[in-house]
Amino acid sequence: MQVTVKLFARLREVVGSGQLVRELEEGATLDNLLQELYSEFPHLRDLAGRTFVALNHQLAAPSSHLHNGDEVALFPPVSGGADCVEITREPIDSAQIIRSVIRPDIGAVATFVGSVRNVSHGRTVLYLEYEAYEEMALSVLRRIVAEIHTCWPRVAEIAIVQRVGRIEVGDIAVVIAISSGHRDDGCFEACRYAIERLKQIVPIWKKEVRPDGAVWIEGDHLSEESLT
Repeated sequence: MQVTVKLFARLREVVGSGQLVRELEEGATLDNLLQELYSEFPHLRDLAGRTFVALNHQLAAPSSHLHNGDEVALFPPVSGGADCVEITREPIDSAQIIRSVIRPDIGAVATFVGSVRNVSHGRTVLYLEYEAYEEMALSVLRRIVAEIHTCWPRVAEIAIVQRVGRIEVGDIAVVIAISSGHRDDGCFEACRYAIERLKQIVPIWKKEVRPDGAVWIEGDHLSEESLT
């Protein structure tokens, strides 16, 4: 089978080309391809710890199986810009976050603001308590940012801020702001993707405090494939 490999920034310079085509055996995995590339271009292996790998525009695990016509991309962490991920215990200033993703060349900003409501599944909610495995949560949020830049390369800046601790009804729990040059450059789609992915894989939990007690809200158990 035939697979196309695209390389960007420093990785492209190491290889001397932005695109390679490789013939692989049926059933080959992404790791098989990477090992072949590392053998051919040893300096790529030196950069492996700071290399993202995407399969058909989605970040992928080395165990992912390849198929004829697949596109694999290798790229370093996205550079610079106002991309920001944050876990905070302080009230969130949504206007400030929106301003942080605006540049002179920006014409569109899509935002998602999640606030605490006073009812859930017909039960009165007094307030929420959010808890996070903060170090891992920040790492996973950065991964979501990288996924967005891979899927929507015309997105300019991304900010994701999640509040933890006690949050009262009506207060803001999360803000996502994503900017692009024009409204049809992917900012709407990327914003929805960010909140759905955050709820899916970021280690943040909430407890609903009700007049008759409190309950932790948990999602579905995810398969390994859902996490890659």
